[in-house]
Amino acid sequence: MDAPGSDWLLVPLQQLVSWAAAGAMVFGGVVPYIPQYRDIRRTQNAEGFSTYVCLVLLVANILRILFWFGRHFESPLLWQSIVMIVTMLLMLKLCTEVRVSNELNVKRRFFAESKDEEARAPPRRSYLDFDPHHFWHWSSFADYLQCVLAFAGVAGYITYLSIDSALFVETLGFLAVLTEAMLGLPQLYRNHRHRSTEGMSIKMVLMWTSGDTFKTAYFLLNGAPLQFSVCGLLQVLVDLAILAQAYAFARRPSKPSPHTVHPTSAKAL
Repeated sequence: MDAPGSDWLLVPLQQLVSWAAAGAMVFGGVVPYIPQYRDIRRTQNAEGFSTYVCLVLLVANILRILFWFGRHFESPLLWQSIVMIVTMLLMLKLCTEVRVSNELNVKRRFFAESKDEEARAPPRRSYLDFDPHHFWHWSSFADYLQCVLAFAGVAGYITYLSIDSALFVETLGFLAVLTEAMLGLPQLYRNHRHRSTEGMSIKMVLMWTSGDTFKTAYFLLNGAPLQFSVCGLLQVLVDLAILAQAYAFARRPSKPSPHTVHPTSAKAL
């Protein structure tokens, strides 16, 4: 008698928990970038954040959306990809504006005594230049947007032609989650190259770790495709490696640099 009588409370409660978990999946992935975004706006310095993180997430989530057309998975995971793409575009826009502004200020100071206006502006780097040396380091947000749209268009067309192939669909899903699993590698490499985590938001990495742990548990409990669970486990391992870097570099005594580099001229990965 008690068990059936309590259904009126348990069923709505379970539904509420399910909605909360779905909402956390959709919006939880973007939360770690809020402190990083605010730090960049406050300091007007984007050198501590690798924009290749944005590249990795844009590619991974575009591929995940295309994977959904071949093999439907839970709607919260699809909406998560859409929200993440919008967030990464906003991060790219801010980083590009800050970087170009800082480069222009450095040039203006350097050529303060010059009357040549051409020398005051840094050379413009465009996506349409097809210069591999400046890939993903362009002078305008519009160039990044063109590149993303071109990739989405080409990948979408190939998916449209091959959507009936089970092998292609599974490979697409594997590439999507493998790319996302490599999310922290650009930041990991940048920290290793500079032997420092200065400019990187520790809050962001801690949120990465907690979010990826929650996400992996969500995948396992809800029977998501195997690719998603493997992706989550790899991401947690990379997050822990970045936290280990932060701990190791914080304990290391700082050494005087043999030469001074202006913080805005040291290009992050």
